[in-house]
Amino acid sequence: MKAERPYPQIAITPKGEAALTGGHPWVYEGEVTSVSGAPADGDLVDVVSRRGSWLGAGFYNSRSLIRVRLLSRNPNDRFDPDFWARRVKYAWDYRKTVMAPEELTCCRVIFGEADHFPGLTVDRFGPVLVAQVLCLGLDRVKDVIFSQLVRVLRADGQDIAGIYERNDVALRDKEGMAQGKGWYPLAGEPLPDFTRTDIVENGIRYTVDFENGQKTGFFLDQKYNRQAVARLARGKTVLDCFTHTGSFALNAARGGAARVTAVDVSEFAVECARENAARNGLSQVVDCVAANVFDLLPQLQKGQYDFIILDPPAFTKSRQTTRRAMAGYKEINYRAMRLLPRGGYLATCSCSHFATEELFRKMLHAAARDAGVQLRQIEARQQSADHPILWGVEETSYLKFYLFQVV
Repeated sequence: MKAERPYPQIAITPKGEAALTGGHPWVYEGEVTSVSGAPADGDLVDVVSRRGSWLGAGFYNSRSLIRVRLLSRNPNDRFDPDFWARRVKYAWDYRKTVMAPEELTCCRVIFGEADHFPGLTVDRFGPVLVAQVLCLGLDRVKDVIFSQLVRVLRADGQDIAGIYERNDVALRDKEGMAQGKGWYPLAGEPLPDFTRTDIVENGIRYTVDFENGQKTGFFLDQKYNRQAVARLARGKTVLDCFTHTGSFALNAARGGAARVTAVDVSEFAVECARENAARNGLSQVVDCVAANVFDLLPQLQKGQYDFIILDPPAFTKSRQTTRRAMAGYKEINYRAMRLLPRGGYLATCSCSHFATEELFRKMLHAAARDAGVQLRQIEARQQSADHPILWGVEETSYLKFYLFQVV
């Protein structure tokens, strides 16, 4: 470093150094060799190698297994409002490049580390930005970030009514942050008085309950995968498992499916799916059922459906539970393969990055073998482009999506 810097220093192991220089933005607890300058949790710190070479600056948290979340690899960065404005504009310009203009009212605006905003997710549902903050240091500067976020989008002609925070997640406890949810107070503006809003995705209208829905209220990452399902659905009898608010089911119905059964264990989700079907004039095609998919699949008859969609929640959120999760994935895929007639179609996916591509493919091979079928792959897909995959950061590559014909 050419000049004296005002931040405490965190020295790390060769393993940690290799990870950072390879592009990963996290320093784990076991990779820290020394801490100088007595940083408080949430402070900015410099990360240096064992020889003192500067590797980057990031947010420190002694309570977290991730001791430092890297924010910048540029020693000339000054973390002022202009810095955050540039980061926001860079993320927004990216979305404007990779998505059609009509898709920008319903997209992920900031995808955490992939957009160089450690621990921050921001989804846009029409006039509402829904934010979730999982990094203590970033939480401490969110006033600046949120104000710049609204300013940049409004300056681009976007209608933004406010920011709703969905910080009701247990991970915040581990980071030393309180849980909660509600409207963020923008300076000089009244708080909006609604917690539901309408969006249009793939020509289908949904009402998003961003106060009570899962995560931020709606899963945006399957946008183009739903289109792929719709292309295959014409004339098919479709079973959509783990339907949540009905998105795959409605895309299948709009694609011309003869009949669709949408299943979820959550009564709340099923009611939302039912409302969305009615809103789009698809109630005569889509039947919404509250049931446990693991219990339902063994009760069905072979050939009852000729297109089955499996979009389960993440069965594992840690390496320790991966084996049990893969057994769960295998069970539902095996059951689906057994139920489908020869020539039937299967859409199957996993949204857990711990269920790696290798593990997921291995599971599918095993399920097909045990079911006595062969899989003819139509497509292998990932998450939509507003959830960019940052090479060197495996956590950003999490969604596996396959379309097969069962032969």
